[in-house]
Order: sequence, then structure tokens, then C-alpha cells
Amino acid sequence: MKKLRYLSWILIIIVLMGGCSSKQQADEDDLMQNEAVEEEIEDDEEGQDEMSIVYMSEEISADSLIAVYDALDAQIEGNVAVKLSTGEPGSNYLRTDLIGELIQSFDHPTIVECNTAYGGQRANTAMHYQVAEDHGYTSIADVDIMDEEGSMTLPVYGGTRLSENYVGSHFEKYDYYVVLSHFKGHSMAGYGGAIKNISIGIASSEGKAHIHSGGTGGSMWSGDQYAFLESMAEAGKSVVDYLDGNILYINVMNRLSVDCDCDSSPAEPDMHDIGILASFDPVALDQACIDLVYSAADGASLVQRIESRNGLHTLEHAQEIGLGSRTYQLVNIDE
Repeated sequence: MKKLRYLSWILIIIVLMGGCSSKQQADEDDLMQNEAVEEEIEDDEEGQDEMSIVYMSEEISADSLIAVYDALDAQIEGNVAVKLSTGEPGSNYLRTDLIGELIQSFDHPTIVECNTAYGGQRANTAMHYQVAEDHGYTSIADVDIMDEEGSMTLPVYGGTRLSENYVGSHFEKYDYYVVLSHFKGHSMAGYGGAIKNISIGIASSEGKAHIHSGGTGGSMWSGDQYAFLESMAEAGKSVVDYLDGNILYINVMNRLSVDCDCDSSPAEPDMHDIGILASFDPVALDQACIDLVYSAADGASLVQRIESRNGLHTLEHAQEIGLGSRTYQLVNIDE
């Protein structure tokens, strides 16, 4: 009997010791988990404090374009695609005396574009190459109409309108993209800048119709406006995801018409030229340009064009899906 009592006490002690050990281990696990959560919160807060940098020069010249590009301190290697709009004849397309020196500073530059989906002088490849020659682009670099051999498909991650984006099939030939945009108004999007240049601009003619229809495959002219704006942001994100950091953006804010360079008879600008801006973040870059227009004393016409088309929604959706941030720090390199 005494022996049984002795064994019982031993068992009770073992159980109690095991419980204390388990509690200690649980407390240690809880502590580690709490520390991990705190570290995650701190990381999130640090990320929220980080702002995209947008560099700016108020001078619009070949030298200031190169200076703004140099401020980015980009590490570029391989075949460089310079994405710009070749522009319809008579439009405010970017002139070669402004952009030629920068383009020719790259080792292997190619000016790239895609055909339009709306007619005009750039709706087929042969005519488009002729426009590129007429505008002087073939004299400063090779020119590639990327969808002359059709489209390639990029997946869209995190989108609500698109699951796929169709870009020119030559898109994959290039190692780095320098997106050189003329910032201005647009009759459908409200404004055109970096986001439009990497979405509608890099889309094949098939892809342009897909984006304009809001991913429905319906009419590209009578689709839902919000679907169109959101599709632009999502198409742009597919391009950025594919390039995985091998892309930068420059916006030239001159000849600020309310009409796009796709218009051969654009309205004459009624506001002053503002400058050249550059960033690794297309959302921050376009937002900075928008803010400069809104703060300009003579920007009323362009502001009205942007708001009448709900153009700011492109930026809202682009930030929501992670294309970039509307929060930025503007650094004037002239100062």
C-alpha cells in the first residue's frame, strides 16, 4: 500500500512538471509570435513611410532631359527599348532635337511602338514605319513596330477587369524599357502619361481594343468608362510585372494640349510648359504631373478635360492593385 502511494505521488509530480514545461514552452511560443507580429507591423510602417522619388527639371531641353535621366542613376544593360508615341502627323509628338541625344547615349537603343486600333496613319505597319521616318525617328535609332508579327500574351495578376494583356510580339526582345512619354490631355482617358504609354502604348492593336472594351471584347468606343480606366492600370501592371524592375519612366510636360498625340489636329495648348519629370514609379510620376497641372494658374482647360473623363480613377486603381504609389517626393534638380 505504501509502495502504491509512493508511486502515485511520483506520477503526480511528473504530471505537474510536464504541465509547467508545456506552459513555459507555450509562453515562449507566444512571445516569439508576438515579436514576429511586432516586427511585421514595424516593417509595414516603414514601408508606408517610404515615398517614391520623382525628379524634375523646369527646363525643357536635350541637356535637362539627360540630367533628369542621370538623376535616376539607372543600371541599364542589354538591348534598350525606348517606348514613345510616334504620333499622328500634325500632332505634338516628341521632337528628335529634344530626345535624340538621350536615345543615342544608350549602347543598343531601339525606338518601339505598336499599331493603332482606330485607323489613322499608323493603323498598319508599312504606314506606321513611314510616319516614324517622317518624324525623324529612324534617323536617331532603329525603329520596331512591335506588333507587326502579332501579339504575345502577358498574365494580369490582381486585376478585376483583365486576366490577360496582349502586347506586341517583339516586346520580349528587349532587356530594359525607357518609357518616354509626352504628358498631355486625352479625349477618352482624360490625360496621357506613363501609365497610358505602358498600357495602351505597348498593347498590340488587338490589345488596345481589349483594354478599351474593359476586357469584355465588346465595342472599344462605347464600353464602360471605369472599366476602360481600370483596364489601363491593369495592363500596365502586367508589363511592369513581366519586366521585374527593368523599366523607368520620363514624362515631358510641354505643348500641354487637352488632346492626345493620336490626334492629327489637336487643340492649341493654352497653358505654359512645365518641365521634365522622371521616376521608377509610373503612378508617382503621373500623379506629380497631375498635381503640377492642378496647381498651375493657367491649367483650367486640362483640369477640365481630366475631370470630365474621370481620369484620376486610373491612378486610384493603379495604386489599389500595386502598380505604384500616389505618394511621392518631388526633387527639383535645378535647385
